[in-house]
Amino acid sequence: MAKASELKNGNFIRFNGELLQVEEFLHRTPGNLRAFYQARMRNVKSGKLVEYRFRTDEEVTIARVETSDYQYLYDDGSSLVVMDNTTYDQHNIPKALFGPAVKFLKEGMNVIVAFESDEPIMGQVPGSAELEVTYTEPAVKGDTSSGALKNATVETGAEIKVPLFINIGDRIKVDTATGAYVERAKA
Repeated sequence: MAKASELKNGNFIRFNGELLQVEEFLHRTPGNLRAFYQARMRNVKSGKLVEYRFRTDEEVTIARVETSDYQYLYDDGSSLVVMDNTTYDQHNIPKALFGPAVKFLKEGMNVIVAFESDEPIMGQVPGSAELEVTYTEPAVKGDTSSGALKNATVETGAEIKVPLFINIGDRIKVDTATGAYVERAKA
């Protein structure tokens, strides 16, 4: 057990039976009242924000969470198989931990996985991915309206919107958080 005054931004704590990550932690001393700590925390499983006021001497349980880089190997149904880059151990991580960005994962990409006592609790995909366009409608000559988009399928099977000048075989950069086209990949 630790005191609330020992918490820092980014810490993981067990609070009311849930695992939470501290996003913002402020010390408040309002006028003639007692000082307290105002914490804004995100539930690791559900993603919901929780706000709470800790007394300065309140005890909290800081969870031991280890975060490491892993290489994505392959899709195994409802989970992804990843390999530790240093020990070469393989782990099955539930797809749900990565959210909607999982559809942009390509074999060999590096991902970040957080574990709490051998249980995976969080997965993070790189911010962008370079993918090859496997299918898109050909551009119509003369259709040059600015900002026009068309559907395209990338090598992972995900469908995104791309500008009209993108063709089959082009490599593009995709924002994994939003699924939006960013730019053509540099050769």
